[in-house]
Amino acid sequence: MKQNTRILCGAMAAAMTVSLAGCASNAASSTTAESSAASSSVAAASATVAAAGATYTGTVTAVSANALTLTTESDGEVTVPLVDATTYTRSSMGGQAPDSNPPEMPGNYGDSGDQAGGTPPELPAGDAAGQGSGNGQGADGSAPEKPAGDGQNGSNTPPGSAPGGETETLTYESIAVGDTVTVIVGDDGNASSVELAGGQGGPGGAPGGSSSKPESYDAATEFTVDDVRDGVTYASTGTDENSIHVYDGADVTLTNAAISRDSTDSTGGDNSSFYGVGAAALVTDGTLKISDSTIITDAKGGAGVFAYGDGTAYVSDTTITTRQDTSGGIHVAGGGTLYAWDLNVDTSGESSAAIRSDRGSGTMVVDGGSYTSNGTGSPAIYSTADITVNNATLTANGSEAICIEGLNTIRLFDCDLTGNMPTNAQNDCDWNVILYQSMSGDSEQGNATFEMVGGSLTAKNGGMFYTTNTESTFLLDGVDITPANENDFFLKCTGNANARGWGQSGANGADCNFTARNQMMEGDVVWDSISQLDFYILDGSTLTGTVRDDESNAGNDGDGYANLYISADSKWIMTGDSTLSALACEGTVVDDQGRAVIIKDNNGNVLVQGTSEYTVTVEDYSTTVDAANASVSVTFSEYEVEKA
Repeated sequence: MKQNTRILCGAMAAAMTVSLAGCASNAASSTTAESSAASSSVAAASATVAAAGATYTGTVTAVSANALTLTTESDGEVTVPLVDATTYTRSSMGGQAPDSNPPEMPGNYGDSGDQAGGTPPELPAGDAAGQGSGNGQGADGSAPEKPAGDGQNGSNTPPGSAPGGETETLTYESIAVGDTVTVIVGDDGNASSVELAGGQGGPGGAPGGSSSKPESYDAATEFTVDDVRDGVTYASTGTDENSIHVYDGADVTLTNAAISRDSTDSTGGDNSSFYGVGAAALVTDGTLKISDSTIITDAKGGAGVFAYGDGTAYVSDTTITTRQDTSGGIHVAGGGTLYAWDLNVDTSGESSAAIRSDRGSGTMVVDGGSYTSNGTGSPAIYSTADITVNNATLTANGSEAICIEGLNTIRLFDCDLTGNMPTNAQNDCDWNVILYQSMSGDSEQGNATFEMVGGSLTAKNGGMFYTTNTESTFLLDGVDITPANENDFFLKCTGNANARGWGQSGANGADCNFTARNQMMEGDVVWDSISQLDFYILDGSTLTGTVRDDESNAGNDGDGYANLYISADSKWIMTGDSTLSALACEGTVVDDQGRAVIIKDNNGNVLVQGTSEYTVTVEDYSTTVDAANASVSVTFSEYEVEKA
């Protein structure tokens, strides 16, 4: 072990665009135009005035209606005036799927000399996380395969794909702190054009940038051989420096440790999100066990515990507090693995989900504890990984509760989950749980899965579930759901306006399978013609609300559908006229007064006569329900790992 040394030299490369933590994560900052404007005057005071006729490319640090400030490599911080004639565009990604390969692990972790390498220790006995026969997952723990006909409308093209790139017209309000832009300055010294980098990341608005792989890690304390320590303090104050780094196959156990990161000049960004640069405790090749400890970070990119690549972390009975941006509580990326028991996690910064993952996926199993995020763009959980949580309290005070991007999964068992997403002008709607694909390259395209069994789910603002520009699977079983006061919708399965680069406008719908078992649901179900929705109401479930077709973001329309299946012991209580492609009902369809509703076809023919004032219009109607494609509930025991 190299103790309290800095073997590696040189500062890390400047941070790339901040990725989604949340939503986007994921992952994403939810920086608004208003907050950007508030900071613009401060930034402008120390920035260089733009030169007439120059072109600048860099990262936005402040933006308002009158000026944009960005940090560039060659010119430092530059402020460019914005005028009415300034144009704003984004070159959107189209056609090509993002690179699905996990990022390579940074080389040259340190001057390892002749120290022997090692292989990571085997996992504890029993099923590893992600194994078992649960819905949507192979027995080998691999990510679920795409269903047949995985594209929109039966094609093999993923939702949101385009034949080629396109240029999208924006406004200054589309630009957020952390975005990468190219600014062309006119002869009058004002910005003639601002081009935003294409393919933004998560719901909060931070783009998913292409990461610059760090050539090395710098750490205050490095472990390269097996070690056991009790009651030791580990501290880091260096720029983008880890407090602890475990690699070379070392098996390290830390008990009653005090681990801290405190740095005012750390950069955070993609190197922190993708590779763990600046995390308090980082394991990249080997095993790190932490118990009965305290971890505190006050630095950008200061995640609490980060597992990358061949690294596996076991964390139990530990308090983790992070205070700056891009600082998740517990974090995996690049295929890393992390197991946690009874943690108390609290994060404050933007893009700082309490349970966070990023590019390259990974596996997390969390059992017990409390996990709270307070910043914007910081869900309680942001998933570009396979994440299972049991018997935990999960709270997002300034963001959606859950964000899942692409071919990734969150499973919750007996958890109490709350989100409070603020309204943002860049969003088509407000939501509490989102399954989507940003096209940023941070996650492989495919089926996003959210499963919740037992526990409670609360939304403080907006609708409950939103899926767009992706395939998605939802399973709810016996969850106590409390909608927001306005209850915009229960489920929205539609395309989006592409304000964030989520697929091609008019072709970025969702392909969704939604299963409710033993479930009470309140709110409207919204769909459109570029989306596909199969909604199963089974095992004594009840939906109270309408099912309505909203073509706002459907472009020239498509041949999508919405099919509703109601088992014999289940009920749909309609609160207004509804429209479906197909209704298969062995159960009950009534209005809120208990009166049978009218069911008619598209030609106005009455298929079922009712006494209600409400009508559901369908293309096809059946009294037989085929629920073979509905999701089936599993238990936490299928993913549980023995406590280290």
